[in-house]
Amino acid sequence: MPTARLSTVLALQAEPEYVRPVWPTRRPGEQQMMLHLDIEVDDLAAETARAVAEGAVLAEYQPQDDVRVLLDPAGHPFCLWTEASQ
Repeated sequence: MPTARLSTVLALQAEPEYVRPVWPTRRPGEQQMMLHLDIEVDDLAAETARAVAEGAVLAEYQPQDDVRVLLDPAGHPFCLWTEASQ
C-alpha cells in the first residue's frame, strides 16, 4: 500500500507598488502587516542568528521574551518560537 506524503507549499508573488508595512502599527493610515508567519524552531537563539544571516532583521519592538519577531527584507514581520515558549 502506498504511503501518503504530506507537503506544505507557500507561494509568494512580487507586487511592484508594494508599500513596506510598519510594525507594530503606530498611527492610523500606516501600512499594516498583511501576513504573519509563526515558525516553530528547536533552538530560538540559533535560528534567530540564522534568519539574520539570511537577511532578516530583528525587530526593534519585541513584545515577548521567549519569541523573536523578525522582519524579512521586504519588511514583513514573522515570529520564531519554541515549544518551550508556550
